[in-house]
Amino acid sequence: DAIHHESARLVVVDRRSQRECIPGVLVACAGTADLPVAMEASVTAELMGCGVETVYDVGVAGIHRLLDQREALERARVIVVVAGMEGALPSVVGGLVKVPVIAVPTSIGYGSSFEGLAALLAMLNSCSPGIGVVNIDNGFGAGYLAALINKASSRD
Repeated sequence: DAIHHESARLVVVDRRSQRECIPGVLVACAGTADLPVAMEASVTAELMGCGVETVYDVGVAGIHRLLDQREALERARVIVVVAGMEGALPSVVGGLVKVPVIAVPTSIGYGSSFEGLAALLAMLNSCSPGIGVVNIDNGFGAGYLAALINKASSRD
């Protein structure tokens, strides 16, 4: 009965007889190196009954790729943004949308990224309103929180 989501680093046993699917969660990640954490968030939110849309490789170094995803950003009720290095992507996304953004720093990076600490501090100090931050590499926590927010906002 177990399903191994290798890219998300998860093993799941899903015994639900019915599966709800409330659309509204978007998971975005800056670079392909951030994918395992982004996939962990996606799978978690899906298991909690949410429809999840994903946009990958939309980091600030190629900002045009993020701007090409404006429609997806506008459809979302909550957005999980996964980024390593300098952690700038959640601030940019937060400035573009009017929904909660859950920022997930990753331990990806080199130089002075300090295994995710630089990204974590940048996200905690963001000047964009509406951003909450989970711990380094915590895709599960981000997906769980996104699902709770999405379900609560769908009751309106």
